[in-house]
Amino acid sequence: MKRLLVEFGMGTSLRRGDYTQAAVRGVKDALWHNSINLAELFGFEKTDMRITVDIGVQEPDAVDVEEVRKVFPYGQTEVRVHHGGLDVARPEGEGNPTIMANVALTVGFDMERADG
Repeated sequence: MKRLLVEFGMGTSLRRGDYTQAAVRGVKDALWHNSINLAELFGFEKTDMRITVDIGVQEPDAVDVEEVRKVFPYGQTEVRVHHGGLDVARPEGEGNPTIMANVALTVGFDMERADG
């Protein structure tokens, strides 16, 4: 696979303590940053896109990877969740922290398939 695009995003769950919600919002943030039509530019179908999603949160096991995958209407998606991001305690010291998820989206294609 040849990597053609990397985009970054950040998502939050302000009050519910929902790591999946923060991750999904981070993915959408990254997607909304780009308007490049890579598939058409290189003569591929959108279903040929290889999408790697790296998500950083403080509790990686709390992210529902299948919910993250649902954000993508096409392409072959690999979701990897890592320890990272940031949890910010509430000022009063009670309740769920504000959760921040960092996301890196990498998009590429099997360029050898295009050559022959």
